[in-house]
Amino acid sequence: MKWYAAALAVLLIAVFTAYRAFDTWIDRTDLPLTLTETSTEVLDRNGKLLRAYPVGDGLWRLAVQPADVDPRFLQMLLRYEDKRFRSHAGVDPVALLRAAGQALWNTRAVSGGSTLTMQVARLLEDGTTGRWAGKLRQMRVALALERRLSKDEILTLYLTHAPYGGAAEGIRAAAYSWFGKEPKRLTPAEAALLVALPQSPERRRPDRFPQAASGARDRVLERMERQGILSAEQAEAARRTPLPHQMAAFPRLAPHLADRVAARHPGQRQLRLTLDGAVQSRMETLLAEAVRTSPRLSAALIAVDHQTGEVLAMAGSPGYSDAARRGFVDMTQAIRSPGSTLKPLIYGLAFDQGLAHPETLIHDGPVNFAGYAPQNFDGAFRGDITVREALQLSLNIPVVKLTQELGPARVMASLRASGARPELPGGAPGLALSLGGLGISLQDMVQLYAGLAVGGQGPKLRVIQGEAPQPAGRLTSPEAAWQAADILRGLPVPAGARAGTIAYKTGTSYGHRDAWAIGWDGRHVIGVWMGRADGTPVPGIFGGDLAAPVLFEAFGRLKPAVDPLPPPPPATLIVSSAELPPPLQRFRPRDAAFSDPADAPELIFPPEGARLMLEGADLTLKLRGGTAPFLVLANGQPVISGQRRREFSLPSPGPGFSSLVIVDGAGRSDRVNLRID
Repeated sequence: MKWYAAALAVLLIAVFTAYRAFDTWIDRTDLPLTLTETSTEVLDRNGKLLRAYPVGDGLWRLAVQPADVDPRFLQMLLRYEDKRFRSHAGVDPVALLRAAGQALWNTRAVSGGSTLTMQVARLLEDGTTGRWAGKLRQMRVALALERRLSKDEILTLYLTHAPYGGAAEGIRAAAYSWFGKEPKRLTPAEAALLVALPQSPERRRPDRFPQAASGARDRVLERMERQGILSAEQAEAARRTPLPHQMAAFPRLAPHLADRVAARHPGQRQLRLTLDGAVQSRMETLLAEAVRTSPRLSAALIAVDHQTGEVLAMAGSPGYSDAARRGFVDMTQAIRSPGSTLKPLIYGLAFDQGLAHPETLIHDGPVNFAGYAPQNFDGAFRGDITVREALQLSLNIPVVKLTQELGPARVMASLRASGARPELPGGAPGLALSLGGLGISLQDMVQLYAGLAVGGQGPKLRVIQGEAPQPAGRLTSPEAAWQAADILRGLPVPAGARAGTIAYKTGTSYGHRDAWAIGWDGRHVIGVWMGRADGTPVPGIFGGDLAAPVLFEAFGRLKPAVDPLPPPPPATLIVSSAELPPPLQRFRPRDAAFSDPADAPELIFPPEGARLMLEGADLTLKLRGGTAPFLVLANGQPVISGQRRREFSLPSPGPGFSSLVIVDGAGRSDRVNLRID
């Protein structure tokens, strides 16, 4: 009896010692790294994937949690791969004994005994499954993993690393690659295929081996039907579902912006933007449609909520991979000439400074500022018109007059206050900047218009979700901003568009290199640029013909209906020209008190510095203002006196340079110098 007791004691000690040794052996297991690199993801405001980047080894491996995956897929996975996953310690003795018995009975391997934890061990170490040494290593690592990680953490590792064919690793990459969506909602057919694929990811690829893929999927469906996970009807419908015939491309929305943001935040695996993925997709489609008939034409678009500064869509080109259009160039950031799109700012500043009112009369006629003689786009002059008409017609001479009085430096200061970073070709601002004589990006122009849309001071544009709003600098008073908007809402609109709903301005740069259209309603501002990315001219393009229809279509795709523009601020002066205070009835420079009165005689033809080909014909003169009768002197000699008409002819003074002087009945005069060939 004592001998049995001693033997039992020795056996217990041996078992305990073996257990302690085994326990120590497991505790001393060198585990592989479990913090594996996952793809950088750029998400929209709702968490929708805009763009992902492959990890260093070229794989698509997206971070995932069990809560991100369809619950039925998880149920099918565990029931098919490891139904005792929640209860075993990493190794399932029952499954191992079953696999061994089946192998002995059939003289070949019929089923595996690996648990999900053992599969995770193999995936983390990139090990093999067929050799005993590899199996023992997987068991040891699996047991160690179970001691150090929770079941959900182990399941997360499987969902992150399981191979699904090609470069897709993990359930999220698989769902995007095979079905073009997140794995949050999967059909039974989709879930069954994704359960079957990791067992032999390359040999069961549905795009290459559809029969093998179909057979593996159907075996999963059959078992799920037997176990009551799926009804017979669900399983049969899933078997009839076609397999995907190719791997889908990962989303690549807002690729230029995603590249910039990812470069600015290295190491950050998830970046959430203010963009709306659905809006971004519609705007990219719109740009592609707008340029489809012109192979080299590019375009860019930005849509912004001007109340918050959040960018909702930013498309840098019609096609990121379109080499002919240089689609890789982000035209929202490119420095281009803005054409006439700066004019609303200049008029707003003039309203603010008391230089003019929308109903102020301003003269559109020949001018010369120390050798700079701007011309209207069509080369014609319209005489006295209201400031409202001058802006709506986008005339050049009136806006240059206003810029002269404001000072180009003031205009540049306002541009910079808006947050823009304009570039000047010559370094110092001149009068030509009001006609597009500087460089500026589409993003900066949208920032400028966002300020005008919100009463003269808007928020800074932002693209990172969660960043606190920051105000941009003030451009104009609320009254001046509203007056500019009220003028711009009166512009003619493209065919089919509703008039008076959007305040907008178009622009065309010198040489037809850039076509612009930027506008706003009560909530959003959208900017459109069109042209060639290499800066070469596009003959015949105009902002009004090319970019304006895209702008109005963009508002239609942004939302069902435009938001109404705001009412005028209480202090806004809304009167006719005749009811304005006398200083505002007609625009005159600030030093007008020291210059000729408004009704002084003026030679409007020929203009100062004109060069005429008369070939012996008479010279026609056109006068404005003054009091008849008129005296005309050519090169100091009287040639006509007592003239009462304001358009008449006189004999040519002869070839060469000449000076003409007109003197009215009150003794006031005007002079022009010209050359006759």
